[in-house]
Amino acid sequence: MEYTIQTSVIGEFDDVVDATIAALEDEGFGVLCDIDIQATLDEKLGEEFRRYRILGACNPPLAYEGLNEEIELGALLPCNVIVYETDDGEVMVSAVDPQQLVGIADNEALDSIANEVHERFERVLDSVADELEPSSEN
Repeated sequence: MEYTIQTSVIGEFDDVVDATIAALEDEGFGVLCDIDIQATLDEKLGEEFRRYRILGACNPPLAYEGLNEEIELGALLPCNVIVYETDDGEVMVSAVDPQQLVGIADNEALDSIANEVHERFERVLDSVADELEPSSEN
């Protein structure tokens, strides 16, 4: 089952992260947390890992609307967007597919919110790909 939507670009990793954060902000999302997996695994385990960041993105009006429909929705928030290096030198930007995510809540009142977040994440990915050089996969 596909549970993310994604794009792959060619560019400097930090530039892709910055472009992703800017595109999220343009769509009304704030980044509530920014987890550097590479640094965390090095610090906690002494293990090397590719550059990999998890951005916890939240759109407050949509989160508010969703929480009013389903109080337990907070367990699925914020929506994660990941940026990581691939083995072939590209940078992948991948967002959780909110339609899949809220599907587990089995609450039809969340469908329109999930659709809205999905459309916004699609525009975020398109914006990143437009700003940077898309890979041949896109």
